[in-house]
Amino acid sequence: MPLGTLDRTPPPFFRQGPSAFTRMVFFSALALFLMVADTRFKVTQPLRAIVATVLNPVERVLRTPVDLWQGAADYLGGLQQARSEETRAKVLLVQQAERAAKVEQLQQENARLRALLELRGALKVRSQTAEVLYDAPDPYSRKVIIDRGNRDGLVISSPVINEAGVLGQVTRVFPYSAEVTLLTDKEAAIPVLNSRTQARSAAFGNSAGAGLELRFMAGNADVQVGDLLSTSGVDGVYPSGLPVAKVVSVDRKVETGFARIALAPIAEPDSVRHVLVLEPVGIQMPPRPDTPLADEPAKAKREKGPKR
Repeated sequence: MPLGTLDRTPPPFFRQGPSAFTRMVFFSALALFLMVADTRFKVTQPLRAIVATVLNPVERVLRTPVDLWQGAADYLGGLQQARSEETRAKVLLVQQAERAAKVEQLQQENARLRALLELRGALKVRSQTAEVLYDAPDPYSRKVIIDRGNRDGLVISSPVINEAGVLGQVTRVFPYSAEVTLLTDKEAAIPVLNSRTQARSAAFGNSAGAGLELRFMAGNADVQVGDLLSTSGVDGVYPSGLPVAKVVSVDRKVETGFARIALAPIAEPDSVRHVLVLEPVGIQMPPRPDTPLADEPAKAKREKGPKR
């Protein structure tokens, strides 16, 4: 065997250094000494500052993916929160708009009811309140259904008004409801009085169902745009003095000799909800004296004859 191949290292017994316990005690004491020295004398502070300065760029580079991930998560979370807040704000805005609309509607309804109550106190005829339920199903007429019927004492031809003026009259009565024909119906008619000239005439609903018109008026009749027409009270149905319509146009046709006079109703039937139903004036009038009964004493005297 060549001499170069011989293992000349000492045996393990001679290569053993300090024991593990000794090394642990030594290094523990060294660490404790360094900590105490660093605490009291700031021995390693310059070294730590140098190491931190050197490692700062490396630390920033290594933290870049983490910062990007956290920034993206914060951005997406903020965007989602902003969208949620926007949706909540829109819902609240819609709710507030609904409340405001309801409040405004209730205020208008309250004002109309107050006006109806004041008008009811000023009327000299018996009346009762009613609510409009729905429009009549006939598309070729202007009629509405109210929630009062013959069980409430309603009769045919009862005038129906609101706080603005005349709406129409009852044309059909059911036990718990009634049909009201509006003034704008093509078959409706009402006697009116011109407040300016005190001239009597009759207003009729036009065929379009959007207004009224004065018919059979002479071409030289004293009627002007803006004249207010009210009930005359001569028909025994409507009380006198209730506003009916205003004159909106006067077309004097020379060739026919009559004037075409268009009217706009004072009371808007499309926006009414609460109405007053009046008792017809004719029902409240005292009955006419019976002529045969009034002449009965004279008749009996004639039949008795002169005494002989």
